[in-house]
Amino acid sequence: MVGKVGRVTGAIKPGSLGEVMVPIRGGVEAFNAISESGIEHFAVGARVRVVEYSPPRTVIVAAS
Repeated sequence: MVGKVGRVTGAIKPGSLGEVMVPIRGGVEAFNAISESGIEHFAVGARVRVVEYSPPRTVIVAAS
């Protein structure tokens, strides 16, 4: 999971959750997403890289 690149489907704003679609297990799945720095904003459609995974459905992301 760490290192995968996904697309933002729900804007990730500073201090709040967003959503990303990440290719995994032969398909694409939705995960809750938080910015690694806590202050970055990622708009819908932005490409992000997973830097940490918190089971069951949350990832921490950074710009790819």
